[in-house]
Amino acid sequence: PARHGHSFLKEIFHLLMKEAVEGGTDVNNKVVEFKHPSELMKAIDLDLNSQPASDDELLVACRQIVKYSVKTGHPHFFNQLYGGLDTHGLAGAWMTDALNTSQYTYEVAPVFTLMEKVVLGEMLRLIGFQDGDAIFCPGGSVSNMYALNLARYSRFPDVKQTGTAGLPNMCVLTSEKAHYSIKKGAALLGLGTDNVVTVKTDSVGRMCPKALDVALYDVTAQGRVPIMVNATAGTTVLGAYDPLDAIADVCTRHKVWLHVDGAWGGSVLLSDKLRHRMKGVERADSMTWNPHKMMGAPLQCAAFLTKHKTLLTECHSARAKYLFQQDKFYDVTYDTGDKSVQCGRKVDVLKLWMMWKAKGTQQFAADIDNIFNCARYLAQKVKTTEGFRIVLEEPECTNVCFWFIPPSMRGQPETQTMVRTTGKQYRPLTHSSYRWRQLIKQRMTKEGSLMVGYQPDGHWSTFFRMVISNTAVTTRNMDFVVSEIARLGEDL
Repeated sequence: PARHGHSFLKEIFHLLMKEAVEGGTDVNNKVVEFKHPSELMKAIDLDLNSQPASDDELLVACRQIVKYSVKTGHPHFFNQLYGGLDTHGLAGAWMTDALNTSQYTYEVAPVFTLMEKVVLGEMLRLIGFQDGDAIFCPGGSVSNMYALNLARYSRFPDVKQTGTAGLPNMCVLTSEKAHYSIKKGAALLGLGTDNVVTVKTDSVGRMCPKALDVALYDVTAQGRVPIMVNATAGTTVLGAYDPLDAIADVCTRHKVWLHVDGAWGGSVLLSDKLRHRMKGVERADSMTWNPHKMMGAPLQCAAFLTKHKTLLTECHSARAKYLFQQDKFYDVTYDTGDKSVQCGRKVDVLKLWMMWKAKGTQQFAADIDNIFNCARYLAQKVKTTEGFRIVLEEPECTNVCFWFIPPSMRGQPETQTMVRTTGKQYRPLTHSSYRWRQLIKQRMTKEGSLMVGYQPDGHWSTFFRMVISNTAVTTRNMDFVVSEIARLGEDL
């Protein structure tokens, strides 16, 4: 690049360090400077022109971009299943883009090919897939689609060449609380969303193995062929862990592929204190695991892992002669691109390797233990604070779901909506108590003090969903969440 380009990069680096890295993680600053779309279009010059902009004009635009972007590394960002800012991970992300290569052959990505083999190998070991294979994917949804494709190929290998014509009606079974990517994947692969069979869950959102067993017998009796069961380790809303051992028993009996969507909760495998939540995962055929969630790696960083060593290549390879020549001067088994559904593939391993190298597995485990401890603390805080109600008495993951009852509604008869409290005891709760949640959400976002999501779930009326993934948070941040929501709703 030209000399003035170096100067521009330095300016951008200083801007990011000051406003995004330091300012964006400062608890005294806003999580977001919210503007409505029409206002934001006026605040930033996004138009593309025929004449070039100067570096000074670009710097002004970049400052505005940082100013109005959500600071997902902020200690009060709890809106999604990711958050925090790891400096080693960020360094890895910056290095990745500076080196700018594609992860398909050893020829163009020698270091990253070896690095991916090491990191994925350790993830396979933690799962218990002793002789498996794995690949980084652009997100957990794509990883789940890999599982669907491999499960179908494993059952009907000819589908790769001849397609689905002439094959029996295939179906997939998943819990009613599972991620929507299973339905998207079924649509994408031509299975059809009508062939995604949802299985009942228990009172805390876990798939019922007996219901799965019955469902498998039912679809078989209907003439459908079940090709995959999708179990979840950490559901999106309630954070439930499906009972993997019992589900594996059912899948073994019916001879069906078992996939575990551990995109959110799979990282407990790093913790000796928490990995029991995934007892039986080693019996699965495949797993999705997103280090950009609970491990705090920069987006995107997601992996698909399987115990079947050659299946990724068998299912996906196209043997493009211009790229995967077999007479190269080095060991072509290190050319991993043909087992991907992509050609060009971003290097997602470096940021995770940097973090793992800097922390070690022990610190990763300690970080994950910390966010679980914070979740338990928050759940107890919610249960003992006036105006708050917990959804699940003992959350399994770091999802803490709760209702806030405005002062004007307290003490009124509670009717209409049945809400679980403890065991099999239920107490009614009125819908009208919770129409304020949207106003509280609006206030916190416009003030920039906090970001927490909300949604309904089944027979439960709309509640707040706190998800803790920022490994730097403390119990003090949990105290703030409760006190801030109470403040935002004190006049309601």
